[in-house]
Amino acid sequence: MGFLHVSQALDIINSYKPNQVETLADLLLIELINSAYELTDTVTLRKRKLTLESMAWLLVGMAIYNDKSMADIVNMLDIVDRTGKLFVAPSALTQRRKNLGESAAKALFECTQSHWFKQANLPNWNGLTLLGVDGVLWRTENSKDNAEAFAKPTNRDGKETQYPQVRMVCQMELSSHLITGSAFDSYTVNEMKLAEQLIETTPDNSLTLFDKGFYSLGLLQAWSSHGINRHWLIPMKKGLIYEVVQSFGRQDKLIKLKSNP
Repeated sequence: MGFLHVSQALDIINSYKPNQVETLADLLLIELINSAYELTDTVTLRKRKLTLESMAWLLVGMAIYNDKSMADIVNMLDIVDRTGKLFVAPSALTQRRKNLGESAAKALFECTQSHWFKQANLPNWNGLTLLGVDGVLWRTENSKDNAEAFAKPTNRDGKETQYPQVRMVCQMELSSHLITGSAFDSYTVNEMKLAEQLIETTPDNSLTLFDKGFYSLGLLQAWSSHGINRHWLIPMKKGLIYEVVQSFGRQDKLIKLKSNP
């Protein structure tokens, strides 16, 4: 059997459709939610009318319907309290979300992405899972806490812009668009520094596609030297200094890169 070209693998990915789910409960199993909570102090919280499981579903709903209020999302998703009544008190929703905490939400993300990645029957290229890494800048609510955590950019006149900005780097499995890892910080933090945080959780037997903005020999070397059978692919940078070790074809060569001291 011959090798499959990357372009062929990407064509297969574009036609791939993951299994459909009917409800959030099908996608976000209670067992996964409980596993995440057990990794944090959340499990010790006293359960009230709105269960912690419902709060996890609410967080997912907030990401999908980010133009709607929490109360509207609760009604849309038919999230109910322990008595079976719709839970629509905005103040209670806000407080319950705070009680859930950052660590529980992070643990939930890590548990779900690991579970979904292992359970999915994903196409691959020559035995390698195809991944992509890219960065994004986004604005946050203009609050004191956000300004201190993420800072505000300055314009040409040296004045701060209105909103704090977050720089985020995500790793995605290309067939399902499943986020397999993410890191974020202030907009002043370089994308390559954030990408370094994804190395530990990158799946083995994988090929990660970067754009040329991530060209850093230190990052790429660390990426391929950790784990088992991890590879990367990046567009050649103009003016790249290299030595051809062996030529297999017009655009297929084994090269040795030269780095600056």
